[in-house]
Amino acid sequence: MNREHHRYQKKQSIFRQAILLSTAILCVLQWLAVAGVTATAADAPPRALSLEGLPLGDDYPYASPIAVAVSKDGSMIYVGQHTGRRAEAIDAQTGAARWITPLGTAVSGLVLDEERQLLYVAHGLHDGRISVIETARGAITLDFAAGHTPSAPVLSADGNTLYVCHRFDNKVAAHDLQNNGKIVSEVKVAREPVAAALTPDGGTLLVARHMPSQASNAPHVAAGVDFIDTATFEVAATVVLPNGSTAVLDLCLSPDGRFAYVSHTLGRFHLPTTQLERGWMNTNALSIIDVEERAALTTVLLDDVDRGAANPWAVACTEDGGFLLVTLSGTHELSVIDREALHGKIDALARGEAVAGPSAGLEDIPNDLSFLVGMRERVALPGKGPRGMAISGGTAVVAEYFSDSLALVPLGADGPRNIRRIGPENEVELNPVRLGELAFYDADLCFQKWQSCATCHPGTRADGLNWDLLNDGIGNPKNTRTMLHSHDTPPVMITGIRASAEVAVRAGFRFIQFAEVPEETAAAVDAYMSALKPLPSPYLVDGELSPAALRGRELFNQAGCAYCHSGPYHTNGGKYDVGTGPDELGIREFVTPPLVEIWRTSPYLYDGRAETMIEVLSKFNPEDRHGRTSALDSDQISDLAEYILSL
Repeated sequence: MNREHHRYQKKQSIFRQAILLSTAILCVLQWLAVAGVTATAADAPPRALSLEGLPLGDDYPYASPIAVAVSKDGSMIYVGQHTGRRAEAIDAQTGAARWITPLGTAVSGLVLDEERQLLYVAHGLHDGRISVIETARGAITLDFAAGHTPSAPVLSADGNTLYVCHRFDNKVAAHDLQNNGKIVSEVKVAREPVAAALTPDGGTLLVARHMPSQASNAPHVAAGVDFIDTATFEVAATVVLPNGSTAVLDLCLSPDGRFAYVSHTLGRFHLPTTQLERGWMNTNALSIIDVEERAALTTVLLDDVDRGAANPWAVACTEDGGFLLVTLSGTHELSVIDREALHGKIDALARGEAVAGPSAGLEDIPNDLSFLVGMRERVALPGKGPRGMAISGGTAVVAEYFSDSLALVPLGADGPRNIRRIGPENEVELNPVRLGELAFYDADLCFQKWQSCATCHPGTRADGLNWDLLNDGIGNPKNTRTMLHSHDTPPVMITGIRASAEVAVRAGFRFIQFAEVPEETAAAVDAYMSALKPLPSPYLVDGELSPAALRGRELFNQAGCAYCHSGPYHTNGGKYDVGTGPDELGIREFVTPPLVEIWRTSPYLYDGRAETMIEVLSKFNPEDRHGRTSALDSDQISDLAEYILSL
């Protein structure tokens, strides 16, 4: 009976998806027709994947604006459409598109050179590209390689150098624009550089990294910001963010270059997940760095005492330095902060003076949920999922990812703000996968809006932290797992405590977000997670295994790894005692993890004790309990790790 009912539900789901898809396509076509859009570049062939591994094609007809730039006079808005795989120029007055340039792969960032009338757009995955587009006509004048998943392009003051974060190569590169974008310098950094800003004198490039790189059971687990000397192109200093800082998404400088502001979540992972009140699990933060001292100043919480500001994304300063703005992607708001008042209060505490609220010194600020009271406004936006942002004059232009729209927010206004919206005239119908994507990122579904699924699973992967989720007892934190292929590889959770991902999704809303959601919402999240695809590994060479990985594949079989790590996902779904336990409650058996895309989900083992795959195979396998590796020499261990990280 259950099997027949499941088949019936599946058929009904497919039928509903087809209807929603047709409606969505018609809405998009109607909007384009109304706007009078014409493409000036030849259609680029669609690619299989987006930045986070969603399948892209005719069944996902959404634009997903993620990055914006605005001309100095505010008349033109340039938009990078993520799942739309294109760049657009939009007339700020009429909302009509002047041109659309298809790019073929998902856009992650852009930067405008208004003097030369050029737009530099970062897009693509392992075959990442920078496309240089004429702003007058939308024609691509130059296109060059930019590593694995390029992001955060930054122009030098003279316009001759483009700095780009090669996210999954863990590199930052300087591209010579006078020499067809050739890389003239590059530097290796820690995990996943995603945001960058150049000091006014051009001497230092600050780069923010998305994820922690430490073992999850280390005393301090946090992402960081690197200071790169542009003359030597070496990392001159690193600022590590507060313990629990992860999901870093943006970085900006004050107009005078004195301070850097970094948006991120701040996980309180040392606490059991028994409640959400007052940011018990997660708070949402803005860290402030003293650029001259190359040191952290403090971290300010963007939340209120009883209302979270989930998943901060873009951060920007107004040109006069008066306001500091942060898009709150999980709560669909724009946080507008009086920057002068903010630093005035921080400076007063540094001098030992008393200020309003509980903070008695700088060390108290990162735990003070009332610190911004009286100096911050949370502006509700008309659309869903604000991400990228640009400021022109007295207006903030915000990309609303899930609404395929832009919000133009006037700043400095007293009373209600007259927010303009540019986008489809009618709300775009969402198919089940898109509904699930929205729900995965939507903190409105959470009690007091502290977090969303994406808070602990940024980009649907893992946050690099250990959490005590109480589903297998209290006092035994486990490492966060990726959502990729979770619906295909039951049981789930590291101890296999949930029989399937479907069970885990519903339990996650109930016990992590402390909320009940309609069954159709949970089913949509299932559809979204089931649609995820792995990104190509940066360890591949032209899409193929390297010579070292080929040697490692032989060792993988010889060492017996293939016994448990079998099948298309490299897991047999079994639970085994591999000698890494017991955990605090004596649990010894853990589910065999899939190895597909494991290059992206360090650290490893149930408590994240291994920073690298080499540590998994050597330091933490002395008794050959997970693969017979003790007799392998260092070169063989390296080859074996290379193969596993290529999957």
